[in-house]
Amino acid sequence: MTPEVKTMRWSSALSQDPNAEVAAGECARRIAADFSDGTPPDVLFVFVSPHYAPAIEAMAETLRLDLKPRNVIGCTAGGIIGGGHEVEDGPALSVAAARLPGVRVHGFHLHEGALPDLDTSPRDWEEALGVKRADEPQFVLLADPFSVRTDEVLAGLDYAFPNAVKVGGLSSGARGRGGNVLFLDDRSIREGAVGLALMGNLRLDTLVAQGCRPLGQPFTVTKCHKNLLLQLSGRKPMEAIADLYETLEDRERKLVRSALFLGLVMDPLKTAAPKAGDFLIRNILGRDPHTDGLYVNAMLREGMRLQFHVRDGKAAAEDLEEVLRRYSTGLLKEGQGESVPRPPAGALLFSCLGRGRHMYGKPDHDSKLFRELVGEVPLNGFFCNGEIGPVGGTTYLHGFTSCFGVIRPKS
Repeated sequence: MTPEVKTMRWSSALSQDPNAEVAAGECARRIAADFSDGTPPDVLFVFVSPHYAPAIEAMAETLRLDLKPRNVIGCTAGGIIGGGHEVEDGPALSVAAARLPGVRVHGFHLHEGALPDLDTSPRDWEEALGVKRADEPQFVLLADPFSVRTDEVLAGLDYAFPNAVKVGGLSSGARGRGGNVLFLDDRSIREGAVGLALMGNLRLDTLVAQGCRPLGQPFTVTKCHKNLLLQLSGRKPMEAIADLYETLEDRERKLVRSALFLGLVMDPLKTAAPKAGDFLIRNILGRDPHTDGLYVNAMLREGMRLQFHVRDGKAAAEDLEEVLRRYSTGLLKEGQGESVPRPPAGALLFSCLGRGRHMYGKPDHDSKLFRELVGEVPLNGFFCNGEIGPVGGTTYLHGFTSCFGVIRPKS
């Protein structure tokens, strides 16, 4: 009989050995040493680079047989995160093992041909996942970008489970359908989406850093049609941009010409000045020559508040620091003023392929800043083809974003 475990626990391992068998063995031994009392992990998270093909499925099987986890989830990815490092080039295997006492875990697989319609009953989504809204689940979701409409999956999950947290990312590293591998328990799957529903004594805190900083002041949408922005506070959008441009320094003017975005305030009840975490960042798709309006990669509504943003390495660093500091401050308040709050058990990081060295000019930026501001919390994850996380109570698919899922007990 295995001993009863009452404390949430997390073990993390990373191997960059080019030999698939050696890499899997190294990670398995590291995890086994941390779980030496004989109680198997409740969940194993596995993220592996495509450099190990065609041995990837065998690596997952080795980990499963050696560690005997109750549940497995993971995927292949073009960049791997673990052990305080972000491996963007070259072979890497990241494994995290979690003991989650008082938590029920349920895995599911969704594929394109069996998705419920968005206008169907929430019960159809509950049946597709095998989970009920009354169970109060929180979700970790991994999807293949070539074989499932992730936006539709997220809309359906928000519809059926409106109070549930959803965080995750799109598998990367492949160039077409069938190239990515998703792991779910003892299966290796090459299409659709896999997920875990976590229920019980668990908090899944989400931190979404979209890599932008605001310029100027917020505007109000006074005229629009679907995703066409026609007026901002009574003025044409191009006029507002021209006036903003005149107030900027040369460096910011250059960014306006090449990396201008819109930040939409998604909470209609928010009256205070918006800050990092309040905006949904969306691309400006182009100008409409007939109306002088702007097409935006989002549906707009009159009365919505928005602010122009720019993105570069400096903006991304500032945005992430503010998001992490706000989270750390919240933990301190929750700890009733303790100087060092009880740390979370572990965390997952789903970061865009366009971040990392490409954005900052140096490795390990987001992982290092997370450790500095949140603490020495085990962090595993991967670089994604799209990141999943909530803004203003709705779950979105993002780009150039780092989405963290921080796991800790409720009590």
